[in-house]
Amino acid sequence: MTHSNKKSQGRPRSTQAHQAILQAALELLAEVGFDAMSMDAIATRAGVGKPTIYRRYSSKEELVADAIESVRQDVVIPDTGNLWDDMDELIKNAAQITLSPLGRKTVAMIISSASNNSQFAQIYWTKYLQPRRQAFAVVLERAKARNEIQADLDPGLVFDTMSAIMLYALIFQPTPESWEEYVRRALRFCMS
Repeated sequence: MTHSNKKSQGRPRSTQAHQAILQAALELLAEVGFDAMSMDAIATRAGVGKPTIYRRYSSKEELVADAIESVRQDVVIPDTGNLWDDMDELIKNAAQITLSPLGRKTVAMIISSASNNSQFAQIYWTKYLQPRRQAFAVVLERAKARNEIQADLDPGLVFDTMSAIMLYALIFQPTPESWEEYVRRALRFCMS
């Protein structure tokens, strides 16, 4: 009985350590960027030994890819039955992720890291942006089926444009209106 008790206690601890490692990697990515973060710093922040990390990951790239993958659950595919209600849901979700102080800092570090490290840029594209781009395409394909937008509208191009608008508005705040309202207005312009 004691043996099985130890076993059930060990598994949550392992899961807890894994979550702490992923969280530490995301925090350090936001604070110092991909190039400056180290496995030592991740281990210290997570409260685990480096061997614990290396049992799970062979490289920093692999760990960061998994950490980014761990936040993929944030991908939202709204289906309200109306394109602009769906877009509002997407914009609201993006605002929750992006507009907090940590979110702003994370965006800045991701842009900096991706600009300086093509390997990180590829990881981020594959693990974070592609799933969102695919979810966005689903929303636009439904809108096409309801004849709300032109059948030849390119979902990838619209997503890329929306992402650029979101980043631009986050950095420069070009108008006194809210970030959400500016993004909504710019998207209506792009999709009309």
